[in-house]
Amino acid sequence: MNKADLVEAVVKVVEKKNLAEAAVDCVMDTIAKALKKGDKVTLIGFGTFSVSKRAARTGRNPQTGTKIKIKAKKVPKFMAGKKLKDMVAK
Repeated sequence: MNKADLVEAVVKVVEKKNLAEAAVDCVMDTIAKALKKGDKVTLIGFGTFSVSKRAARTGRNPQTGTKIKIKAKKVPKFMAGKKLKDMVAK
């Protein structure tokens, strides 16, 4: 499923494509903005979006085998909730 498929699923509920697309965009933008501020977004039963800090480390260039330095950075993280895990497991 991609964004267009998600919008089509929402269209079945709100019956207008422009409203469905606006709703999907709003949800995704709101989650992204909250993560950018460092906040955690919890959707009970679905899961939790958060930001994790990845430490600087030494990696290896797969083509040449030389060692390279990889900078520290923040990455988005998602942990599925129990209800979502149970639905997928069935």
